[in-house]
Amino acid sequence: MPVYILLSTLTTQGRQTLHKSPDRLEAVNLEIGQLGCKVISQYALLGGYDFLTIVEAPDNETAAHLSVDLGSRGTVNITTLPAIAIEDLVAKLESPDQIGRPRPGRKGSTRRK
Repeated sequence: MPVYILLSTLTTQGRQTLHKSPDRLEAVNLEIGQLGCKVISQYALLGGYDFLTIVEAPDNETAAHLSVDLGSRGTVNITTLPAIAIEDLVAKLESPDQIGRPRPGRKGSTRRK
């Protein structure tokens, strides 16, 4: 399944809720599962974001739905990023379809005349 990074920043309401009920973190993770996504890993952060959550989701639309649903509560702002496995990127870079270098067996520029 595709992997997504959720960078979350709590709102004032979200900080108050989490301070009163730290178990909300686990409850939200269970709700994420109800949308067909799976929490792979989660970290509390220092700095511009409060949490980094790595999730698997079936597709971009489901990841966007998850982000909108969680954000609609008014307790968190989320930046959602698709993640590409390094081995997948390397395989794509090594594939014969390239713009910036000649294809194997062709000499010179790849520009059209």
